[in-house]
Amino acid sequence: MAKTPPSTTDSGYELNQDSISKKGRPTPSRKEQEKARARPLVSSDRAEARRNARAQQQAARDKARIGLANGDEKYLPMRDRGPQKKYTRDYVDARFSVGELMIPFMFLVIILTFIPQPEVQSIAIVTLWAFFLVAIADAVILGFLLRRKLAAKFGADRVEKVRWYAAMRAMQLRMMRLPKPQVKRGQFPA
Repeated sequence: MAKTPPSTTDSGYELNQDSISKKGRPTPSRKEQEKARARPLVSSDRAEARRNARAQQQAARDKARIGLANGDEKYLPMRDRGPQKKYTRDYVDARFSVGELMIPFMFLVIILTFIPQPEVQSIAIVTLWAFFLVAIADAVILGFLLRRKLAAKFGADRVEKVRWYAAMRAMQLRMMRLPKPQVKRGQFPA
């Protein structure tokens, strides 16, 4: 059985006899195609359309919130993106910081200032300032340690400025941090 050679058209494209088949109906005109694709700009049931739009927006917000909490890079704000920021978050979350106790300590000082004895109030305020200084010193030490670790991991010329980012994360209660901590205490990143 011999194969028939494909014929060529004027444009130079090859046509195979097997691929030519009739569709059995005329090509729809542009007007007919546009009419078939046409959808109303405004739904006939506006209340239902509004409910659907709100439900879709709420689903998108929930997905973004969960993605942010889990540390999904796609949902993080620009300040939290990148491998160095992830390393910084993991390093801060793995260690205990004095700044984590700042909010509970401030509540304690506020309660102590309600005691009508001036000595207790003075001691509470001085202790609060001492605590602030210790927390600031801890954040400065954290910045130096982290800068050295980042230089060892990513190269000294590629280190971003993350001291302020690390200090602000270290000052938050662990359970209130966003993205949520991905490592346990003592589980420092490699």
